Amino acid sequence: MNANLDVVPMQEWINTDGKPLIIAGPCSAETEEQVLETANRIKAEGYAHIMRAGVWKPRTRPGSFEGMGEAALPWLVEAKKQTGLPIAVEVATPEHIELSLKYGVDVLWIGARTTVNPFNVQEIADALKGVDVPVLVKNPVNPDLALWVGAFERLQGAGIKKLGAIHRGFSNAQETKYRNSPMWQIAVEMKRLFPQLPIIGDPSHMAGKRALLMELSQRILDLNYDGMIIETHRDPDQAWSDASQQLTPEALGEMLRELDVRKASYGADFTDELTALRAKIDNIDRELLEVLAARMSVVELGEYKRDNNVAVLQLDRWKQVHADRAGQAKGLGLYPEFVEELFKLVHLESIRKQTEVMNTSLA
Repeated sequence: MNANLDVVPMQEWINTDGKPLIIAGPCSAETEEQVLETANRIKAEGYAHIMRAGVWKPRTRPGSFEGMGEAALPWLVEAKKQTGLPIAVEVATPEHIELSLKYGVDVLWIGARTTVNPFNVQEIADALKGVDVPVLVKNPVNPDLALWVGAFERLQGAGIKKLGAIHRGFSNAQETKYRNSPMWQIAVEMKRLFPQLPIIGDPSHMAGKRALLMELSQRILDLNYDGMIIETHRDPDQAWSDASQQLTPEALGEMLRELDVRKASYGADFTDELTALRAKIDNIDRELLEVLAARMSVVELGEYKRDNNVAVLQLDRWKQVHADRAGQAKGLGLYPEFVEELFKLVHLESIRKQTEVMNTSLA
């Protein structure tokens, strides 16, 4: 993928004193009292650089709480006045942008359901022409890196240079313990393509439940993300949306203080040891590739299926492989989700090679 982004460094539009950026606030702005109490408790904890709140909240199905709309924007303005924290909201239409800018919202973000639609993203980009405001873009709901990159290219085409990516995880047909599968490799690839682009983790939407926030937040910091956006509410259990994934401001502060922030680089004293360890990893990777090549070279299975007129894809075998390998992974101390994804790819490649054999005549 050939692309380039001209991005203003994050520290030029928000000062974090070298710490990871923390954007915190409720999933939804429900009442003025709720917004102001939550904001002041966040401020008292001292960890947040920006306060977030959902104003427009269209849900998958109608009938549930869908946000207070423009009525909530003055509450956020007052929260900013009382705490000094810049405010951020999600926008999905040109009208949202117009209203947010009218009330002086400092940071905008584009949600996952919007990013997935290039028509919507282009409308937003057109509405932002001539505007100097930071815009954060959540990954699309489906794991498509090109869609994510395309959103940034459209915004850059509109002249927006204060950009950042929010990694909130991806919808997955398979049942996992997470609300949205992290699929870390996609965010890491985004960082590889655009090292200047800030990457912000969203453990709230990955987790879907507060019990998983700690492990996901630590993983985000271990991968040297530039910050996190986390949902916090004055009374999470009574929240009008996404109650199970929110923490009180105090509980969030306690969690953040327990996290380890890793060094982005290392000193000269560690160079020799790291070089030796990386050489060891290179050798192991080479062995892995040799084992994969050996597995794919077993063509007899395809020949047997061809000779006996048996379909390549056997669903029972597919399910057995995934369940069995995940069980073995757990016994070896590996993440079952990782191994399931790995063997999904291996099995798909095996099917592809078997299909080639099946379509080869015995002339």
